[in-house]
Amino acid sequence: MTSQLDNAARIAIDLGAESGRVVLLWLTDARSRFSIEEVHRFPNRTIQLPSGLHWDIGNIWNEILTGLRDAVNTAAKRQLSIQSVGVDCWGVDWALLDQNGELLGLPHAYRDPRNIDSFEIVSRKISPEATYNITGIQVMPINSLYSLAAMSAASKPLVESARRLLFIPDLLHYWLCGQQACELTIASTSQMLDARTGNWSPELLVAAGIPETCFLPTTQPGTRIGTLRKEICESTGLAPRIRVIVPGSHDTASAVAAVPANSGSSWCFLSSGTWSLLGAEIPEPCLSADAAEHMFTNEAGVANTVRFLKNISGLWLIQQCRRQFSLRTGDPEMPYEQLVEIAKTAKAFRTLVNPDDPPFALPGQTLEKIDAFAQRTGQPVSSTPAEYLRCCFESLALAYRRTLHLLESTLQRQFDKIHIVGGGCQNHFLCQLTADATARQVIAGPVEATAIGNGLVQAMGDGQIANLSALRQIVRATDSPTIYEPTGDVRWEQQSTRFEELVGR
Repeated sequence: MTSQLDNAARIAIDLGAESGRVVLLWLTDARSRFSIEEVHRFPNRTIQLPSGLHWDIGNIWNEILTGLRDAVNTAAKRQLSIQSVGVDCWGVDWALLDQNGELLGLPHAYRDPRNIDSFEIVSRKISPEATYNITGIQVMPINSLYSLAAMSAASKPLVESARRLLFIPDLLHYWLCGQQACELTIASTSQMLDARTGNWSPELLVAAGIPETCFLPTTQPGTRIGTLRKEICESTGLAPRIRVIVPGSHDTASAVAAVPANSGSSWCFLSSGTWSLLGAEIPEPCLSADAAEHMFTNEAGVANTVRFLKNISGLWLIQQCRRQFSLRTGDPEMPYEQLVEIAKTAKAFRTLVNPDDPPFALPGQTLEKIDAFAQRTGQPVSSTPAEYLRCCFESLALAYRRTLHLLESTLQRQFDKIHIVGGGCQNHFLCQLTADATARQVIAGPVEATAIGNGLVQAMGDGQIANLSALRQIVRATDSPTIYEPTGDVRWEQQSTRFEELVGR
């Protein structure tokens, strides 16, 4: 007898800081493998308004509806039965709703400059050290704690009208099914959860200036929270029985769930996109003195795991250089493959920067910021796109090396393999630089780890997959990663010392 789940498809809505897409995923070969098809992709941009830097959430929602219609058509062609939908997204950003569930303003984006001033104000109320001790989260101005405090200071009437805070994927789940929930992995990025209890920290909510009543208890990934609203079904052609199942709603949580690692191997992960997140999966939060000193973050993962990691500025530098090259020349933005080939032509290790130097966090004038860093540290100023790009790629690889060594010393473990997942794993140049810089084997793939993890966690929540180990077995059986071996280039050891000096300046 054929089960309803034998041709079950999942819609994974995967939102990134640069683009969003809607993906259809379904299990094949007696549920031992999966197939995946992107049905809709769209650009995602922030918008600068007098009130600050915002996400165009209305446009994102309209693009999601378009993607849902495309998913219905694709599923019909492939004779698939759509069973569920879930959303993953970048971390920390949120929206406020009033007592009727109406959105109170456009959500602010985490790179809004006002968060920097707010960080200083909140840090005088409760120190970064005390904040870390409560949350186990890397203290950064982009975190929700500080953006909420900025909102509370700038828009008191709006905050007073708020009855609910939802993070961006929670908001979209609410719009899909009409049920409000706060998924754990996205909530854990906020710097407001107590790492020891898993509950909201009253002390930090007071610092943020948001009433505790605005916050829901957290919901585990894989939880069914409702079925589609009638209006969604009428607009898209989806059936009203389709469930909204929250995945690891933080995109990195979904990506790490799809790491094709064997449970017995010694591995760490590098989720590579606009942000790079390098870390290890551990069973309990690590709140040691070393973890605090090096500001490692303890974010919730799928299946009661902890993602112990450090944020690195990632491909953001490359993206910003790419945009500025286009603005200077008036030409379209170059494909990333072309950027790589250009970078290869420049002299190695000419100029290095600290990707996490605070000025790089804000958009715009990235080339000038690289020049300023070079001048401040007595290095050659770049003059060609190749030199700027080579600088960014090599600096990232050295940041990965430094973070890996800090990770190993903090956890007192050694990792033999680095699993790179996400869009950055397609960048063969950066992958090889990472293998050389870290002297570790790099396993790159899957590219679509976030969407894969999203869809497979939905299937796990529906009982189609037994557990996280079985989920990863399915990924291993389906995806063929690219392996990068270190070349033994001794220059990386020398450049590592130089990079440490630059980070300290």
